[in-house]
Amino acid sequence: MGEESSVKLFGALSSPFTYRVIWALELKGIKYEYMNEDLKNKSEMLLKYNPIHKRTPVLVHGGKPILESTIILEYIEETWPESYPLLPKDPYEKSVARFWIKFMDDKGLSIETFLLTTGAEQDKAQHEISELLKAIEEKSGLGGKKFFGGDTIGLVDLAIVSSAYWLGVIEEVVGVKIFEAHKFPKFHEWIESFTQVPVIKENFPNYEYLLDYVKEIRVRWTGQPLGKRP
Repeated sequence: MGEESSVKLFGALSSPFTYRVIWALELKGIKYEYMNEDLKNKSEMLLKYNPIHKRTPVLVHGGKPILESTIILEYIEETWPESYPLLPKDPYEKSVARFWIKFMDDKGLSIETFLLTTGAEQDKAQHEISELLKAIEEKSGLGGKKFFGGDTIGLVDLAIVSSAYWLGVIEEVVGVKIFEAHKFPKFHEWIESFTQVPVIKENFPNYEYLLDYVKEIRVRWTGQPLGKRP
């Protein structure tokens, strides 16, 4: 593959945002080279391609870097539109999909807060996460559809499911369950359908690896025993 058409992905296997991009590339059948980053010792190439934020994921196509997972997903869709379309063609439906992707990115910050804090701040984040899940369960149109856009996975699925899976890991570490199946049955059914798609199942994060990573972060930021509330 020539440099003008080569695709590289700089990512971290501890990141839900990296997996969004991996899944999109795999669904579309795009050949790419994956470069795993040690976030404690970032490579010179990562710093070269993302000198401002210095973080993953970074997609490099033809030697040009594309930054931020949501922007990368849209770039992938626009560059390879006919291979497993990830956004609807109808302008209105496309706008709805973009709304939910932005909604997840904006509101999903509370998941990180839930992991990194204790006390009142963590309780506030827990409430915000519950409201986030409730909005997706009741307002996103999940009922009666296998995936957000219908019978195939789209960008909304990639954006939301990645964060929801990481939330499950964080819940175990923190010792508080928010995303319960009886409270959010449509959401849980949606994730189950997502994880059974072969190309997703073959490229899914390792739970134990993520668990160890999240435990380390929790202890480093809070100094609090795992799985216990103050």
